[in-house]
Formats: sequence, structure tokens, C-alpha cells
Amino acid sequence: MDVLGDLLFDYTLRTVALGSAVLGIVSGAVGAFAVLRRQALLGDAMSHAALPGVALAFLITGSRTPLVLMIGAALAGWVAALAILGIIRASRVKADAAMALILSVFFGAGLVVLTFIQRQPAAGKAGLDRYLFGQAAALLEVDVITMAAVGAIAVLALLVLWKEFKLLSFNPDFAASLGFPVRRLDVLLTSLLVIAIVVGLKTVGVVLMSAMVVAPGAAARQWTDRLGVMVILSAALGAFAGVAGSVISTTAHTATGPTIVLVATGIVAVSLLFAPRRGLAWARLRAWRRRRLLALETVLADLAALSAQHAREPDRAHHVAALYAVRGRSIVDRALAALAAQGLARRGAGDTWTLTERGHDRASRAARLREADEGAP
Repeated sequence: MDVLGDLLFDYTLRTVALGSAVLGIVSGAVGAFAVLRRQALLGDAMSHAALPGVALAFLITGSRTPLVLMIGAALAGWVAALAILGIIRASRVKADAAMALILSVFFGAGLVVLTFIQRQPAAGKAGLDRYLFGQAAALLEVDVITMAAVGAIAVLALLVLWKEFKLLSFNPDFAASLGFPVRRLDVLLTSLLVIAIVVGLKTVGVVLMSAMVVAPGAAARQWTDRLGVMVILSAALGAFAGVAGSVISTTAHTATGPTIVLVATGIVAVSLLFAPRRGLAWARLRAWRRRRLLALETVLADLAALSAQHAREPDRAHHVAALYAVRGRSIVDRALAALAAQGLARRGAGDTWTLTERGHDRASRAARLREADEGAP
């Protein structure tokens, strides 16, 4: 299969890939802020809450035009977000409980309205249920253009209010002390999250859309500590997941939306394991290196202590059998081999070892550093 050729010349794959890339860019850029503000569940709640908006928009207008359904989904998601914020501020209900309540109520209402529509004789109702799980293969050029136009609004708002959103994400109290309208900024940023969600409803559906909001940002966070880099990387990873998922689904003949989400999940898994500073694999490697260095320094100090007992014979080899009982034979042997490789110790007859001149110097420096650390206030 000529993947590049199909992406350029196959109408269906090109349209799906472009739409998925737009979804990844918008959801990745806005979702980065949701990840930083620990509002992943808010995205899940709003994506499920968008379903009744889609159904009611069709019921009221009788149109399945993408822009009409997006507006309905956005209004429903926005109302759900305001309801969540209102419950949190006006009651003792915790944030997670408020989100779960609104999610279930709105999603249930959406299913009820969808069932009602399916029982009506009106034309054009077919396909509304695709917003549950998405159907990227049904995307048309007009859908992609609409998604890009709506998504551009969210991305442009992020750029215009970059400083305000940055301060809101990291220190809202300080932002309030400077006179920024924190509540209005909070509502606006939440509204941008709603826009990012409605952009992807037809592609991955309300059930899976929350993954596209969270996954790129969560992956990007493992690679950097800078917000600008994180947002750009999150958008790039989201776009890559969208295009790669589209290609894989076409090749393997699988559902596009779930495949895109699985690719995004794979990106998160790779990031969690192999990101240089936060990756679990690198953390294990650093911990192993620290243990190895500690064992080396400990055995070096033990050999220096044995040498100190025979100060008149600095080149005398010492039996390390006593070290085996305290440190463990495998640990001591690996440390001694490392010391020998670095020219800090040399082996004598049997299990006897002695420090070289370099080894004595290093042991002396290490002892002075320990004394300085112990004497520090």
C-alpha cells in the first residue's frame, strides 16, 4: 500500500486524515491546559453532555448540517460546564461528584431524545447515532472545513489570551490579585474546551472524545516543563495520532475513531515509559545507576578503612570476605570490578584487593565531602 500516495490522492482517506489531524491539533492544544489544570474529567463530562445538544439541534431545525449540530453540541456542553461550576461554587458537592452527576444526567437525556427522534417519521434522522462512537469514514470536505473553521477560533483565542491563560493555569490566586477577571477567564477557557470537543464529535464520538482531549496533553507533559513547547507538542502528537489512526484503520479495516484513540493511548504509553526526565524506564535506569554508584563508593570506603588499619603498608592487599557478609557477594564483586576498570583498585592473590594511588585519592576526597556534609548546618 502506497500510504503517501493514498493520503494525497484517495479522497476518502485524505478527507478522514485531514479531519482527524484538525481534531488532534485543536484538542491537543486546548487539552494541554485541561491536563495542567487537572480537568480531565471535565472534558469527559462535556463530551457526554454534547449529545443532547446534537439531538435537540436536529429536532428543532430538522437539519443535519455539521455547523448546526456543532452549535447545538457547543451550547449543551457550555451549559453543562456552567452547571458544573455552579454546583461546585454554590454547594458542598466536590468537583468529581458534580462532573459525574452532570455527565450522567446530560448523557441520559441525550439518549432519550435520540430514541424519541428515531421513532419519528421525519426524514434525515439516520446517522445521528453515529455521534455516540463517531464515524470518521463518513466525513466530507464540508465537515473538515467546518471543523477547521470552528477549531481555528479556539486556537486563535488561545494565542490572543496566552498570558492570561498561562497565569490562570499555574497561579489563579496571583492572577486575581493582579486584577485579572479569573472567573470569566475560567469560563472562557472552559468554552474553548467545549469547542475542541464538538470539533471531534463526528470523528470519534462523545464516548471517546475525552481521550483525545487528555491523551496528547498527558503525553506532551512527560517531555517538557515549558508551557509553549507542551502546547505545540500536544497539538503535534494529536495530529499524528489522528493521521496514523486513519491510515491504520484504512489498512486494517477497523473503526477509525477507536483506532485513533488507541494510537493516542500508545503515544501516552511510550511517553510514560521513555520520556527522558519523567519516563519510568529512565527512572529505573537512573535508580540502578545510583545504587551502583552507592555500592562502588561504599566498597571504596571499606577498602580505604582496611588500608587505614595498616597505614605502614599502603600496598598491602586485604581480604574482602568480611565485606561479603555485610554487603553481599554479588554487590561487592560488581563494585570491585568497576573499581578495577576505573583504575581505583587492583586484585591480589585470592579474594584480596588493594587500592591504587588514585583510589586512595578518591577515597580521601569522598571522606572530606562526607565530613563537610555532616558539619553543614
